[in-house]
Amino acid sequence: MNKLSIGDLELAGKRVFIRVDFNVPLDEGRVTDDTRIRASLPTINHARNSGASVILASHLGRPKGKPLPALSLRPVAQQLGELIGTPVFFVDDCIGDFVEKHVRKLGPGQVLLLENLRFHPEEEANDDAFAQSLAGLCDGLYVNDAFGAAHRAHASTEGITRHVTHAAAGFLMERELDYLGRAVENPEKPYVAVLGGAKVSDKIEIISNLLKLVDTLIIGGGMAYTFLKAQGETVGRSLVEEDKIELAKQLFDEAVKRNVKILLPVDHLVAGKIDPSAETQTVGANAIPDDKMALDIGPKTVEAFVAALAPAKTIVWNGPMGVFEHEPFAAGTIAVARAIADASATTIVGGGDSVAAAAAVGVTGKLDHISTGGGASLEFLGGRKLPGVEALSEQGNSRVESHA
Repeated sequence: MNKLSIGDLELAGKRVFIRVDFNVPLDEGRVTDDTRIRASLPTINHARNSGASVILASHLGRPKGKPLPALSLRPVAQQLGELIGTPVFFVDDCIGDFVEKHVRKLGPGQVLLLENLRFHPEEEANDDAFAQSLAGLCDGLYVNDAFGAAHRAHASTEGITRHVTHAAAGFLMERELDYLGRAVENPEKPYVAVLGGAKVSDKIEIISNLLKLVDTLIIGGGMAYTFLKAQGETVGRSLVEEDKIELAKQLFDEAVKRNVKILLPVDHLVAGKIDPSAETQTVGANAIPDDKMALDIGPKTVEAFVAALAPAKTIVWNGPMGVFEHEPFAAGTIAVARAIADASATTIVGGGDSVAAAAAVGVTGKLDHISTGGGASLEFLGGRKLPGVEALSEQGNSRVESHA
């Protein structure tokens, strides 16, 4: 995607507004996982080292338009300061005279983090006056490095771009667009997609779009049982979305039409309840007892899925193969994660559960790209335009400042 990059901007001596994704977990005022903060460091450090005064903005949680001390970004400013080795200034609002005064004091290479954007209802409403106030903090230079928020048309992701001269992608955003863009525009074949998780309804768009692109579609997790029931199999008490059975049949027909191979579980690990202490057994196709539910794929399914992944040149993975949070039901997800990591393909992982599974298995370092945006990556792979991406300047074009 031919979007303007932070690397194209003249930053020296300028104030630059960078939208980051610091929506991180907090516990009693401490950041418990700084993965998202670390992901933004290349962009922040580039701006600092180029002599820019850096204004950072993010949301955190769902405060519903009201200031909530528990969702303040103050602890994030402290954590970021430790990571970059210099104090990060913090202001307890994101617009207004007080904020502007602090922004004007910023020197080259200094960093200021604004308070949670969502403390103002105008952020999610994409209010134009609010967007203009945010834009007024910088010298016409805006960078979006928050891919995880790019599927939302909010004031800090979309509205602000109407009031700046240049709207560029940060390095993290560029990397997301590069890998995910290749997966939907120019994937190397054979192309295998692995989809899991609980519900078909969460993945309808991605399945429909991937059927136009992939050679093989592997379906595991709870969503597999809606597809199996659509094929006339007995599934016991396994998770089934009854209102999606017709849709599952249509997707099968579409796959046949497009010569796409769909692989579903051929054996299952079943139990009476989702409980680590529950008694489990492995059963074959059409053999799930009426009082049991499938909670992981069985060994024959693992074998078939792993064999299908081996020749792939592009693999997209979204969603676990079972209730992997509980050790007895994790084997399928672990085996598939290892097979994806060992494949000689370009490997792209999206969605919080898959990322957590990859981390739990210890294969994160062997995957080519782990998307930082769960919902955004799903929508992108589903063929949707993301407002926060569409709003960025094209290469070679600058924005005309607008006061509409």
